[in-house]
Amino acid sequence: MQYLSSFLAVLAAYLIGSLSFAVIVSRGMGLDDPRNYGSGNPGATNVLRSGNRGAALLTLAFDALKGYVPVLLALVYGPRFGLGETTVALVGLAAFVGHLWPVFFGFKGGKGVATAAGVLLALNPWLGAATLLTWLIIAAFFRYSSLASIVAALFAPFYQLLIWGVAPMLLAITAMSLLLLWRHEANLRKLFAGTESRIGAGRATVGGPAVKHPVNRHADSPRGHAHAASRSRAHKKAKR
Repeated sequence: MQYLSSFLAVLAAYLIGSLSFAVIVSRGMGLDDPRNYGSGNPGATNVLRSGNRGAALLTLAFDALKGYVPVLLALVYGPRFGLGETTVALVGLAAFVGHLWPVFFGFKGGKGVATAAGVLLALNPWLGAATLLTWLIIAAFFRYSSLASIVAALFAPFYQLLIWGVAPMLLAITAMSLLLLWRHEANLRKLFAGTESRIGAGRATVGGPAVKHPVNRHADSPRGHAHAASRSRAHKKAKR
């Protein structure tokens, strides 16, 4: 019975994690699918590129909650079903994995930063707060969401190990951190190449920067005005 309860709890967490709120919120607010612009990643940072901050905030909140709520429920109600710390840790990992590979969205999900933060806050509020503070500091100084996520992912398991010691949740935290680093591999390459988008950057099409129209740098100069007038006179003569 205990094994069945553990399996059902982990499965439920995965299904909750599979709800891609970036897509759900965007559809509900009449916005384009976030998988079709910017980085193509269905997450709050990419939704922000749509220009709708409200949609981005809702996505961030719901993505965090889908990691937080399953773990909290396992902590509160798990003991009566014989669920221990290991199952609670697996519930958090399952919710995170659901975000990465959502069964409801063709197993094509986001990078899991907000969901991982929700899981950490539920497992250990102080650990979650320390990791979140790390993200905020790096993001504020460098304006790169990906860099902040990478640094926070590296620090989270070390915070757990150095401050709270070895526990079943350490394996889940380490697994989430490694998956986060793997999901940010492309961002890491862009950071080294200097082509990574900063927080609040404008919208672009998937796979490349936004298309810009050519600008005539001499249009407002005296030489530019004289050139335009000459072209106008030539056009009138041609019509005659």
